[in-house]
Amino acid sequence: PGAGVFQCTITGIAFKVKSAVTITYQYATWTKHLSKADQETWIPAGPLFRIRVQPGVVEKVYLPHFICLAEVDTSLCSIAHFKSGKMTLERPTRLIAFSAALENPSFSLLGVLWRKLRSTLNSLPVHSLVLIFQQLSAANTTLHLYLIPDDVSVKQAIEKQETDWNSKVIPKPPPFRPLFLGCIYRVTSTNSVEITPEEQLPFCYKSPKEQQLFFEIYIKNMAEEIGLRMTDTRNDTEVWRASLRSGRNSSTVTWPWCLLGAAFLKKHRSNLCSRMGQLSTILLHLRQENVINSDEEEEVRGQGTGQKRNQLLLDLVEKKGHEAQEQLYQILRTKNPYLIADLEKSN
Repeated sequence: PGAGVFQCTITGIAFKVKSAVTITYQYATWTKHLSKADQETWIPAGPLFRIRVQPGVVEKVYLPHFICLAEVDTSLCSIAHFKSGKMTLERPTRLIAFSAALENPSFSLLGVLWRKLRSTLNSLPVHSLVLIFQQLSAANTTLHLYLIPDDVSVKQAIEKQETDWNSKVIPKPPPFRPLFLGCIYRVTSTNSVEITPEEQLPFCYKSPKEQQLFFEIYIKNMAEEIGLRMTDTRNDTEVWRASLRSGRNSSTVTWPWCLLGAAFLKKHRSNLCSRMGQLSTILLHLRQENVINSDEEEEVRGQGTGQKRNQLLLDLVEKKGHEAQEQLYQILRTKNPYLIADLEKSN
């Protein structure tokens, strides 16, 4: 509607514009445009977008990425620009958590790439998601568990496919530490269940239109509670855990929301009011998880200072109950792990 910075609540892409403008954008597929030779050199680090807009109006574009920047060489990041079947690479103007900014861009196909190095093939840390779906048409409890980079386009493709398969999502937290592309992760259970294939899968990036890898978990007799655990096979380090329990209907399982998030937010409220950063990213994820609505998001953004914005957000989440507080806690663990670690060490 006018000059300013505008972020898409569905995809996470954002634009800084000089004036009112119409921007058309959609997902594209990396494997269709990135040549076999380039796939040997580059790893997709976020969605690929096809963008159309009149020239000269967009001052800056913010492209989403899922690389954890804490311990990586950021000089390996480039923005790919595909035009007339050819790829050119540009250095991002600025690289920040969850997005790469490019000033005065030209548009067609744009996305973030990360250069492969032999020394870093299994040491590229990424933010990730665990998605669990239950097949409602199965005679016994059958779950599909996906481990994917935190790429909204991939998440949406999986949700659509599982909906077509008559499945429902089971809410879940993300892994509590960054995962590494190319590494093997194993899923085990505290109970006797069948997990295929062989309880472990490689962690990799696959474009949204490709078939995603998943664990199939078959539970013949649903116990009162079943624990799932994911570990890195290199050192048996635990990276994720969850519990499932029977719902009112014996054919369904539900997520047992605990009081961990509520207790953490209550204990560290004053510190969170003054130190909680990356509010735009946090609000985006809370919107995607339907914890807050657009009016509540605008109310938070409209507060005069960062501390007041954080205080209002904490008030809103507290009023919505334990599940909402757990969602915020898990988002903070993923998006601001150093703050959470620091606060959890404090008395």
